[in-house]
Amino acid sequence: MKIRFVTEGSVNEYWESGARAACDVLVFGFDGLGEVDYAAELAGETQKLEDMAILSREAGCAVLSGCITDSCGIRHKSVAVAEKGRILGVSDMLHIGEADDVKSGAHLKVYDTQAGKLGVCVGEDIFYPSVASALALFDADVIFNIFGAAEDSIPQLMLRACAFTSGVGIGMCARGIAQFSSPEGEIVLRCVKRECELVYEPQREYRLTGIRSRGLCQRRREDY
Repeated sequence: MKIRFVTEGSVNEYWESGARAACDVLVFGFDGLGEVDYAAELAGETQKLEDMAILSREAGCAVLSGCITDSCGIRHKSVAVAEKGRILGVSDMLHIGEADDVKSGAHLKVYDTQAGKLGVCVGEDIFYPSVASALALFDADVIFNIFGAAEDSIPQLMLRACAFTSGVGIGMCARGIAQFSSPEGEIVLRCVKRECELVYEPQREYRLTGIRSRGLCQRRREDY
């Protein structure tokens, strides 16, 4: 699987630049689509999602891009996924802090594409390993996290931790930087260029684990 990260600029800027790098998955940060107003999209006043879908068809690959979606005044951090000229879906960030100006969304999903099964982890959801673990249980071959500004070491730390605990390689496309962690928790790509590529072979190793726990005790009733 050849992955190309575009850490700066929009989907349209990438298309207009004449860039036609052959890849299986093309990943943009939150600048890729910027603000997406669903009402304006449906009314034909804007066509950001349509442009992204067209790019996926012309480039012959799956395209992921971060965005801020607006649904009747309710804003979410989101990631749109397109392939073969159509939008496969939009995933929202689940975990929202008190200081955030967006709302918690839903729609945790793995997208089945020609490149493989792509899990989507939006923004600060990377700080919650349960999200990556759920996507792994949904049989993701690789997980993509679209992040904002990775200003300290915490995003990389959680990227590695989530990849290790879920057993799935995770790529992060943040503003000005792309990173990728293997399932072993090792950083195999860290690039501060506008565009960079990685060839990754998804690993599908499963193991049986056991746990000793309390509770769920079923007692035989003799009072009837």
